[in-house]
Amino acid sequence: MTIPYAAGHLGPRFPRATVPSGAARPRLTFLGTGYLGATYAICFAELGYEVVGFDIDESKIEQLSNGSVPFHEPGLEQLLRTNLAAGRLRFTTSYAETAEFGDVHFICVGTPQRAGGMSADLSHVESAVTNLASNLTRRALIVGKSTVPVGTADWAEQLVAERVDPALGVEVAWSPEFLQEGFAVEDVLRPNRIVIGVKSQWAGSMLYEAHKGVFDLAAAEDREVPLLVTDFATAELVKVAANAFLATKISFINAMAEVCEAAGGDVVELARAIGYDPRIGGRFLQAGVGFGGGCLPKDIRAFQARAQELGAGEALRFLHEVDLINTRRRTKVLQLAAELLGRRMGPAGPELAGTRIAVLGATFKPNSDDIRDAPALAIAAALARAGAEVRVYDPEGRDNAERAQPDLLHKKSMDDAVRDTDLVCVLTEWAEFRNADPAELAPLAAHRNVIDGRNCLPPAAWTAAGWRYRGMGRPAPA
Repeated sequence: MTIPYAAGHLGPRFPRATVPSGAARPRLTFLGTGYLGATYAICFAELGYEVVGFDIDESKIEQLSNGSVPFHEPGLEQLLRTNLAAGRLRFTTSYAETAEFGDVHFICVGTPQRAGGMSADLSHVESAVTNLASNLTRRALIVGKSTVPVGTADWAEQLVAERVDPALGVEVAWSPEFLQEGFAVEDVLRPNRIVIGVKSQWAGSMLYEAHKGVFDLAAAEDREVPLLVTDFATAELVKVAANAFLATKISFINAMAEVCEAAGGDVVELARAIGYDPRIGGRFLQAGVGFGGGCLPKDIRAFQARAQELGAGEALRFLHEVDLINTRRRTKVLQLAAELLGRRMGPAGPELAGTRIAVLGATFKPNSDDIRDAPALAIAAALARAGAEVRVYDPEGRDNAERAQPDLLHKKSMDDAVRDTDLVCVLTEWAEFRNADPAELAPLAAHRNVIDGRNCLPPAAWTAAGWRYRGMGRPAPA
């Protein structure tokens, strides 16, 4: 069907769609209640929609149904309890119940890196789409929100066509997510853009109605939310392209940190100087131990793998170097540790037997309990393998870190982690660490050595308190 509005048009005015369930507003379901699906389900209930969250994990559904979020995200648990009490939100493990309830079904399952390769594992997407489609008895819109390789939406459309009577008029669309952990509630309620890939006027109308609560909130606050309407492939590419760009920007400044270390420059001042250029901007120009988490690392690898399948692998060859730079910055901490502790740096790494090291931070970023591919935890494990006794403290990620790295010593406070250590490594930029008083910490440590793996500490204050300070891509204070 020819779409009567141009792809790429911002803010189209859609005609009112007939909601298949007969409800005044589309009823929404979110399949997969991990970080993505649970956050969207809770926040859309807060916008006034009737919402069902689905997952095959019974323990997760029970936890959410009891008003507890199984991960840390500021402000989300209170919204969960409010909307459970209001009756707008419930959770289930039944595909049949989900299919019967919803008008618009958002696929929010994980797409992890495939074991033994770089490509994305789409088995969860396939399972969610096929099981949902097999239970549909009336018209509905299935919308992919998971980050996937380009071409997945067409594949999902084929999966649906094989399982659903064409007379029902079930359609597929794609609408990528742009959540930032630690700011996800705001990102759902007040997004900086909404992208939808659709093939029909009806699909566009249903997605517009499904997001009308977002637009109404924006209007009430005198804001605008751009709505970009495009094709399947472009909608799928938006998220991976954005992640690839951000990863490249972070690795660029970390590459400059390597040059600064060789030349005696200061990457913090360098980043500030180039960040004033409006063509570049200062965001994501913070040199440190690199990026991690459940998105950027696996997404840039899957992007490369998909480009190779499409015959465009040369176009994304640079992402391989982006990945290498990111991983290489973790070894810089080991080199600095050897330098500060006066230990030999052997071919296999530093020899740190007999040393005690505090690692402050385990999550990949602050305001999260997510330790997936976290540089901080990977460095802590590498320090332990080098022979050090490693004590880890993280304000929110302790339980997850302890499950992932049980051989490390996991402390309940910053003071406990620092006490009697020879070296302190700040590897996640939590406010608690940024604002710590170095003079108060100094008497706790056996030796006052600190590595600022995120360049988030004030060097002058730490040096004045008697600490030997080393940053990433920064000269040692005089």
